[in-house]
Amino acid sequence: MKQDFFYIDPKIEGLAQSAQQKARSAFEQIDEIMEYNSLKVLSAFTQNGISESHFAGSTGYGYDDRGRDALDRVFAQVTGSEDALVRHNFVSGTHALITALFGVLRPGDLMVSVTGKPYDTLEEAIGLRGEGSGSLKDFGVRYAQLDLTRQGTVDLDGIPQAVKGAKVVYIQRSRGYSLRPSISVETIGEIVKRARSVNPDAVVMVDNCYGEFVEKLEPTQVGADLIIGSLIKNPGGGIAKTGGYIAGKARLVELCAYRLTSPGMGKEVGCTLGESRSMFMGLFWAPSVVASAVKTAVFAAALFEELGFSVYPKVTEARTDIIQAIELGDEKRLIAFCQGMQKGAPIDSFVTPEPWNMPGYDSPVIMAAGAFTGGASIELSADAPIRAPYAAWMQGGLTYPTGKMGVMLAAQSMYEQGLMKELY
Repeated sequence: MKQDFFYIDPKIEGLAQSAQQKARSAFEQIDEIMEYNSLKVLSAFTQNGISESHFAGSTGYGYDDRGRDALDRVFAQVTGSEDALVRHNFVSGTHALITALFGVLRPGDLMVSVTGKPYDTLEEAIGLRGEGSGSLKDFGVRYAQLDLTRQGTVDLDGIPQAVKGAKVVYIQRSRGYSLRPSISVETIGEIVKRARSVNPDAVVMVDNCYGEFVEKLEPTQVGADLIIGSLIKNPGGGIAKTGGYIAGKARLVELCAYRLTSPGMGKEVGCTLGESRSMFMGLFWAPSVVASAVKTAVFAAALFEELGFSVYPKVTEARTDIIQAIELGDEKRLIAFCQGMQKGAPIDSFVTPEPWNMPGYDSPVIMAAGAFTGGASIELSADAPIRAPYAAWMQGGLTYPTGKMGVMLAAQSMYEQGLMKELY
């Protein structure tokens, strides 16, 4: 169909209309979750008496920063936590995660990942790759993991044996660069239950990246001790310019704060430099923006299933994060997909993404990410390591109409490069 704004091949347009019809039931559920979470956030704002005075930025040490402390309280209430540490000076989700790990673990302690191998950027931080870089391994922290089942699900029966003696039981909620299912909050609750049956003192820590506000509950509401994530993903609502958070049990959040700043200082210091307003506003918008991102993911699953590709999760499967994996089968299709996605970005749409050796990854990575905030995964993006199974992992979409167009342009790019001849 030739529109006033973008050209999409008529057959792709027809398949897109069919895909949206397939997604209708899922969209209704997404809207219901969005409304619930929006009111949850609004309630936290009103009960904590947030006012314009909380947006004032501090400098220097940041003593008595009212906005910083209020944001921690609001975030804790929204996530069902005792306390929270929400700071613009977390440079990434990985930074927040490793701050939490170093905050809780001590030399000789054992960390056990019960969701298999962690995300690529954590491998060097833990010590699975690299030597002498100041990793957990360098400081004498031991690491073990419970591999997933052949179906890519958590080995629930293996948890009691795996976590014996563990100081930290680690859960990665999202699929990362794998095709395994993301972990639902309900499943996280079951993991907690089984871990506690043999190790009641273990700290259950959840990498919550990409999962916030996709369900009605957060992992801290089903027994997890700590959740960690990035503000340029879901909870920043596409407005926060940087930052991350750690939320959960107050004594553990305090230990993490000591690691971020200094023992004895913790949460009492840290200026906000005028970033409080964007973090408050981003949190307020987050449920709505996350809903747009989930709808974009569901539409992508429906369209590329119509085109004959394997998608994870499928349209009818429950969602617990914003990530949609699409198995494209070869390098050329993967690159074409990401290049088309870039054309649907509001920023740098004219850029042509190419694979490159990105820091923290063990394979060349291609990224389509034309975002208002650099690297913001809540904005429409797609990325992948250039390796089998040559799948694209896409996420985000500040609005559904623009996210939908980005997905259609990805399909159009593949077609224009002669990589979808089966359409004709």
